[in-house]
Amino acid sequence: MRAKFILPALVEAKSPSWRPIKYSLFPPLGLATLAGHMRPDDEVELVNEHVEAVRLDDIPDLVVIQVYITNAYRAYALADHYRTRGSHVILGGLHVTALPQEAGRHADSIVIGPGDLAFSQFLEDFRRGRPRRLYFSPRRSFEHIADVRRDLIKRELYLVPNSLVVSRGCPHHCDFCYKEAFYLGGRSFYTQRVDRALAEIESLPGRHLYFLDDHLLGHPYFASQLFEGMRGMGRLFQAAATVDSVLRGDLIEKAAEAGLRSLFVGFETLNGANLKEANKRQHSLRDYRNAIRRLSALGVMINASFVFGMDRDDPQVFQRTVDWALEAGVTTATFHILTPYPGTHLYRQLKTEGRLLTDNWDMYNTREVVFRPRHMSAAALKAGYDQAYRSFYRWGSIVRSSMAHMDRPTHALRQFCYTAGWKKFEPLWNAVIKLKQLGAARPLLEALLMTRQKVATHSSTSRHCVPVKR
Repeated sequence: MRAKFILPALVEAKSPSWRPIKYSLFPPLGLATLAGHMRPDDEVELVNEHVEAVRLDDIPDLVVIQVYITNAYRAYALADHYRTRGSHVILGGLHVTALPQEAGRHADSIVIGPGDLAFSQFLEDFRRGRPRRLYFSPRRSFEHIADVRRDLIKRELYLVPNSLVVSRGCPHHCDFCYKEAFYLGGRSFYTQRVDRALAEIESLPGRHLYFLDDHLLGHPYFASQLFEGMRGMGRLFQAAATVDSVLRGDLIEKAAEAGLRSLFVGFETLNGANLKEANKRQHSLRDYRNAIRRLSALGVMINASFVFGMDRDDPQVFQRTVDWALEAGVTTATFHILTPYPGTHLYRQLKTEGRLLTDNWDMYNTREVVFRPRHMSAAALKAGYDQAYRSFYRWGSIVRSSMAHMDRPTHALRQFCYTAGWKKFEPLWNAVIKLKQLGAARPLLEALLMTRQKVATHSSTSRHCVPVKR
C-alpha cells in the first residue's frame, strides 16, 4: 500500500506576520504516530506543509490528513484534490471532531476524537476493501498508541527534532480550550508507562528534548517517576505546565534536576473573575509571582501565556498585563485573542448570545477578533493585542524583564539573550531555515539553556538544585 500523511499549513503561512521559526522549532508527532500502525512493507510518506512543499502529482492508495481549525480550508482542498485522483482520503483531528458533518463532505472516512485505536481499525477495514465512513473509539490508553515513525521525520528541518509526547490531554476542563471537546466521550487525560517513556528518551540522539504534552506535570506521580528516571541522562528539555503544578510540592525541583530549562505556563489573565467564569482554576497574583520566582530560582525560563478579550477585560487590560509581566520578569510572552473554537462551551455560549461575528475558520487563529467583546469594541481588542506584542518585545522591555533577575546575574544574562534571539533576529532565523542550517544553530541554543548557576530553593523541604550533568 502507498500511503501519504499530510499536515496542511495553517492559513498564517500566507500572512505577512508568518514566523517560519515558530513552525520549524520541533516536528509535530500526530501523523508520525499514526504511521506507526502501517506495515513494514507499506510505502509511507509524511509531509508537514509548514516546512516543505506538498507534491500533488502522485496518486497514493491512502491519504491521511490532520485538520486544525485554521488549516481546515487548505485540508479540504487537498482532500478534494486527492479524492478526484482516486485516492481514499481519511480526515481526523480537532476540527473534524468539532464539525464532523462539515469535514465529512471532503472525505471518504473520518475519525472523531483521538485516532490511534480507531485508525488501526480503519486500516484493517481498508485492507479488506470495506472502510467505513466514521470511526470513533472511547477506549484510550497508550497501549493502543504505536511507536512514532521517526524515520519519516526530516530532522534537518527542525531546530529541536527530538519532540515527544508522554501524556495525552489535560486533567483540567477550561471552557475555552479546543481540546476539551476533543476528549469528550472517554478518558481525557492518560499517561505513558514510565519505563516506555524513558526507553524512548534513551533512544533519541542528542541532548535536547521538546515535550509536546499539554501538561507534563498533570499526573504528579507519573511526572515524579519520569524525572527521577531522567536524572543523570544529561538531557535538557522544554515543556508546558500550570501554575498550581509549579507550586505543588517539590515536583518542579525534580523537573529542573532532570533538565527542565524552559516552561510554557498558562497564566491567561490577571483577573480572577475571568478565570472563574472560564471554569479555570483561580490563582491570586501572589501565586503567579511565587510560581515565577520559583522557576527563576531554578534557572527555568518562562513563556507566559495570556488571553485578551474575556468578559471582565476592559481597554486597560493590555498595558496592565504587559507591565505586570515585565515587572515579574517572565522570559517571553505569548498573547492570544480569546477564540471560541467550535465544540467548546465558549463557542456555544457566544453563539447563543448572538455575539459571534464570523464562521470563517481562517480567522480563528487567536490573532483576529471573531466575536463581540463585552467591554470594548472588536477593533479596540485587536489594536490592544497588537500593541501588547510591540510593547513587550521592545528592546527596553527586554532589558527591563531581564533586570528583574539581577539578584541572579547569570539568569538575567541568559534571559536577555534568549528573549532577544527569539524576537529580534527574524531575518537571521529566516535565512538559517531557508539554507536548512537549523542544526548548526542548535548547539548555541543548548549552550544557552544548559548554563545555569547553582541555587538554593525552598519547597516543602529546603533543598539544593544542582545543574544537570553534562
